[in-house]
Amino acid sequence: MSDKKTVSEIPIKQIGLKVGLEIHQQLATNKKLFCNCSQVESDEYTSKFTRKLRASKSELGGYDPAALFESTKSKTILYYGNPESSCLVEKDEEPPHPVDIDAKKIALLIASSLNSHIFNEIYVMRKIVIDGSNTSGFQRTMLISQGGNLDVDGKTIGIQSICLEEDAAKLLDDKDSTREYSLDRLGIPLVEIASEPIIGTPSEIKKIALALGRLLRTTKMVTRGLGSIRQDVNVSIMDGGVVEVKGVQQLDQLEKVIEYEAKRQHGLFLISNKLKEKNLGEICKDTDVFDITQAFRNCKSKIIQRALKEKAVIKAIRIKKFSGMFSYSPYEGIRLGKEIGQLVRFFGIGGVFHSDELPNYGIENSDIEEVKKILDVDSNDAFLLIAAHKSKIDFAIQSIINRINDAVKGVPAETRLATQTGETLYLRPRPGASRMYPETDIPPLLVSKNELESAKRKIPKSWKESISDLQNKYELNAQLTEQIFDSDYLELFEEICESKKNSPTFVASTLCSTITNLQRQGLNPQLLKNSEILKTFQFLAQGKISKESIEMIFENIMSGKVDSVENVIQKLSIGNIDETELNEKLDEIIQQNSKLIIKQGKRSIGPLMGIAMKKLRGKADGEVINKLLEEKIKSTLNKKN
Repeated sequence: MSDKKTVSEIPIKQIGLKVGLEIHQQLATNKKLFCNCSQVESDEYTSKFTRKLRASKSELGGYDPAALFESTKSKTILYYGNPESSCLVEKDEEPPHPVDIDAKKIALLIASSLNSHIFNEIYVMRKIVIDGSNTSGFQRTMLISQGGNLDVDGKTIGIQSICLEEDAAKLLDDKDSTREYSLDRLGIPLVEIASEPIIGTPSEIKKIALALGRLLRTTKMVTRGLGSIRQDVNVSIMDGGVVEVKGVQQLDQLEKVIEYEAKRQHGLFLISNKLKEKNLGEICKDTDVFDITQAFRNCKSKIIQRALKEKAVIKAIRIKKFSGMFSYSPYEGIRLGKEIGQLVRFFGIGGVFHSDELPNYGIENSDIEEVKKILDVDSNDAFLLIAAHKSKIDFAIQSIINRINDAVKGVPAETRLATQTGETLYLRPRPGASRMYPETDIPPLLVSKNELESAKRKIPKSWKESISDLQNKYELNAQLTEQIFDSDYLELFEEICESKKNSPTFVASTLCSTITNLQRQGLNPQLLKNSEILKTFQFLAQGKISKESIEMIFENIMSGKVDSVENVIQKLSIGNIDETELNEKLDEIIQQNSKLIIKQGKRSIGPLMGIAMKKLRGKADGEVINKLLEEKIKSTLNKKN
């Protein structure tokens, strides 16, 4: 009988699942937080430079563990910049300018909306980050307020803190020895809202994140679009360590991440219980690590031979009484061997071999027997093999030993990265208290009584009131109103509908459904700029194109085939034909299919519409074509009778 389970079988209340949300939302200001650069993203870069970042001691004399871990990777960071969106401040070659006043006002408004206690004085702090996402090696952040609450379906959700901070640089590529970033996003102001730990199901947590996002959108002072709002999630079970998962950009992804972490952490808890039964001793780097490079010179494994050609060292780690534990899988896909494999990849090492999966990968029984002889192990013991350059291997081995020792204790506290499928990957250890220290280049910000009163007066209507106003103004149904409000296109929708020449229902449906359907087909919505969407509806209002051509236009732009509405129209010969030409085309279809009309009568409208839309797609309105075809079919039948 298998002892594997599925996530649906996990009793959430019994495992003590707790989730803390950290919502990061970009603010819609005219400039960045500490300089006058615009919030513009571009794929064209006119400058580049490199940096090497290293860990340094805090003011209290300690090193942050997350910074130390990143420094062991010894990456060279390559930055790309554009003068429209970055200056000497982003390059860390000029002191930061005073804090943007508009960003401060928006942060105070959001804090007031959540009934959070705002401080009279706000201090800018430096948060050590040396993964390359900040050129200076730190992120500037300000604690605006603490406390507060949000009501979600009658349940009060506590707010822990609200911060105003600068966004990080945008990661372009991550290679073995280098990372590449764009400076476009670095310095854009954002608020970070951290909730109190929440006890609930993954679907309930998703509702809370949605409610927080909706509250932010009611201010109409936040940006929208992919990457403008991100959720970091702190997940823990029972007495395990808190695991921070970074980079969750979509609500469906958030729910999957929480489900996966509940499964992963409970799986690690079960692994820990099994390890405790074995009464293991701790692994010692001096006595349990062996250099087996010479013993593997004749190994037939292609992976081993490739590593040797690249001047790699091969080492083995001995773990007494550990047989079967690397492959033990209490849940599908949850194994200690997998955890360790993810860990070493962040050192630029392809992976490790463990004794539970050997012989395999070209490593034969004779190789295994040789290793066992060198390590002096028997069938109850286990070992790991790792191949890497001398500069990396000792750091990786120490991390592996720490991870195996932690496995006995339970779920280690760490930082992980969310994947699009909802799983998580090891990123680095959790940061410590040594991470933060005061910013010396910026004086404290005072919050006046007038600023507090102004923020309270400007608290926006609730989401329900905002939805009601939107529905009444544009005469939309309830479902479409919620969809357009929650989408990235609300402001664009209202701008398109200002002229009152396009149906709001059609506009909302196109923005919410047509673009989403094309995205599901694998097309890139980021290629479809708001300016091109606006232009498309302007052409529709002017009668230059038909409704049916809009999907064709969006499809061609999102596929990367063209970059503007005009180019699509020219390429596909899209454009409304006049009534005379339309009638001529339809008469031709009627004549060519007269036998079908006689045979099927009025039912022939279906196949004839298919033929007509194939010939006239993008050149005439479908409703007009349908109406004219019905009239012509009726006329043809009357003549025959």
